[in-house]
Amino acid sequence: MLKNMIGLLAGLLFGLGLLIAGMTDPAKLQGFLDVFGAWDISLALVMGGGLLVAIIGVQLAKRQKTSWAGTFILLPSKTVIDKKLLMGAMMFGIGWGLVGICPGPSIVLLGTGHWQAYVFAAAMLAGMLIYQWVEPKLD
Repeated sequence: MLKNMIGLLAGLLFGLGLLIAGMTDPAKLQGFLDVFGAWDISLALVMGGGLLVAIIGVQLAKRQKTSWAGTFILLPSKTVIDKKLLMGAMMFGIGWGLVGICPGPSIVLLGTGHWQAYVFAAAMLAGMLIYQWVEPKLD
């Protein structure tokens, strides 16, 4: 029960942060990508803040065997940049640039009733299912 409550509170905090930062607005991303026009640096600041929080969180997690909820902490051990990682990163970046929505804000946008959020979420889910089907064949 505690694990679910911590997950719920973390998700709500993340979603609220995305809303406050304006990251659910596709125009915000387009402003960030418009380097030679009306460039909006705020997305870089949000990413930098997220990176700082993640670095601190990982360093704290490395010092513990269990989470605050009592579950075992398993940190990734893979350090190799391979073809699958690069392809995934490119597909993520292309999709993000074309649509102006990334997975986190898309979940927040589902609560706003925008039809674009539902189309994006459906495409994201389809992509995950296709990956699960294709990934074993890539090895």
